[in-house]
Amino acid sequence: MKEILSGNEAIARGAYEAGCLVACAYPGTPSTEILENAIKYKEIDSSWSPNEKVSLEVAIGASFGGGRALCTMKHVGVNVAADPLFTLAYTGVRGGLVLVVADDPEMHSSQNEQDSRNYARFAKVPMLEPSDSQECKEFTKLAFELSEQYDMPVMLRSCTRISHGKSIVELGERITDLPTPKLQKNPAKLVMLPGNARVRHPMVEASLLKLSQDGTKMAINRSELRDKSVGIITSGVCYQYVREVMPDASTLKLGMVHPLPQELIREFAAQVDKIYVVEELDPFIEMQVKAMGINAIGKDIISQCGELTPGRLRTAFGLPQNLASQPEKLPGRPPNMCPGCPHRGVFYALNQLKAYVTGDIGCYTLGFMPPLSAMDTCVCMGASIGMATGVTKVVSDDEKKKVVAVIGDSTFLHTGINGLMDMVYNNSTATVVILDNSITAMTGRQDNPATGFTLMDDPAHAVDIPLLCKAVGVKNIRIVNPLDLEETKRVLAEEMERPETSVVITNKPCVLIKRENVYQRGQVYSVDEDECLGCRACLKIGCPAIEWRPADDGSKKGKAHIDSLLCNGCDVCRQLCKFDAIGSKK
Repeated sequence: MKEILSGNEAIARGAYEAGCLVACAYPGTPSTEILENAIKYKEIDSSWSPNEKVSLEVAIGASFGGGRALCTMKHVGVNVAADPLFTLAYTGVRGGLVLVVADDPEMHSSQNEQDSRNYARFAKVPMLEPSDSQECKEFTKLAFELSEQYDMPVMLRSCTRISHGKSIVELGERITDLPTPKLQKNPAKLVMLPGNARVRHPMVEASLLKLSQDGTKMAINRSELRDKSVGIITSGVCYQYVREVMPDASTLKLGMVHPLPQELIREFAAQVDKIYVVEELDPFIEMQVKAMGINAIGKDIISQCGELTPGRLRTAFGLPQNLASQPEKLPGRPPNMCPGCPHRGVFYALNQLKAYVTGDIGCYTLGFMPPLSAMDTCVCMGASIGMATGVTKVVSDDEKKKVVAVIGDSTFLHTGINGLMDMVYNNSTATVVILDNSITAMTGRQDNPATGFTLMDDPAHAVDIPLLCKAVGVKNIRIVNPLDLEETKRVLAEEMERPETSVVITNKPCVLIKRENVYQRGQVYSVDEDECLGCRACLKIGCPAIEWRPADDGSKKGKAHIDSLLCNGCDVCRQLCKFDAIGSKK
């Protein structure tokens, strides 16, 4: 049977067919949908973890117990999971363990463009890279087999285009003849004290060398000889671009990008006149090919920044553009918080209070955008609280009162707790705002340990965030309704003046939350044009439901208008209007 699947759907299917028993992750675009599709297969115990490190540790435990395990994350998640990953390369596995990492060239939804192939080489683990959905499924199955065969975790690299693009996939049956998992003691292999690690390291190096040699015969690495004047070494989605733009060129398609099959690369290079390396982001393959003594051209003509496209590849090789495939230029569409978003009023208040806001990763990062313009830093998950502590260590006493860290509920549980612990321990005077919208919103409304539900939608214990803050030593905890502008501003102002750590927690759910009993939509609002004086105060919150309609005579005068299809009845705009021009729609 065949189906049209995205790369993420195909990876989930591949895990199912491979007999995977455990799948875990922290959601992160473009990898999120892998776990959301894994729950379709009841044979797989699928779960969200508080962060990527924990998710990999759960997968490691399942592997040590003898079961096949899948762990997925986006590229920056590997930074969080790197600690267990590097030692896992030494311990090896029992049941096959596959770590899927989805890179994000062009940073469609990320803060950097890191190339995860470097992690595979750094951690000394093999990495496969599929080029379409069919390969996503097949490579996932192969990764489990290689993991057990070579006693190593195996990384599988995707990217935005592979994860979200769709193509035809031929489905197979689930493997049913795998050994039954059971406990097996082997401390010499699994306890990484220095004495044991010294024994394991040479084994890791030997396995990588054997993989490189065996890679020459692997079907996933293949030489396609056509016009021998040009030979292109490539992998992943870049292979598709090469075949589209230069269909006559000879290609060496690498399905395993670490370790590289050096013998196969040398054989290919000997059969063509000129070698090019086409790859996204870092010159990962190019540098190794050059180190082999092969003269190759890569980043000399292809940028190291941004996503590769057929158009950019044509430009790199001096080929004419395919005008028929050029996308139509569209007007800019900057990101914005949803109408009725509970974060909007908080950032409006912080802007008015002229706070210095250390931000974090989530929907609320959009508080940086005008007209709210109320975020001054954003580095990585959970960093806002630690950065606020650092800022207060160096600025004057008056400026300390302006420092506010903003973090979401899911991000707080991800890596924010330690920062708050440090803040209390070291007597920081900064204020922390935890924007609790009852969901992990930006990646698609996934549950987290504070929502009361698991990925499988089973009821679960919900972490009490105020109680958790109290447990780490916070004495001053305030809970506010972020849709009440006056209350929010007053409480923030009071806590910013406090000469010790304080936490303000908002308590309104995401307007798109999937459980209808949690969020109740308010009455739709409208503008009374007879009362509206065109002061534009309502525009200062940047709500997409509010638009400005110029006057009929073409003058600068005009009036606000609320789109009833977008309005969620949050009431924030009505509170801003000093002329009572905004009211509930009759």
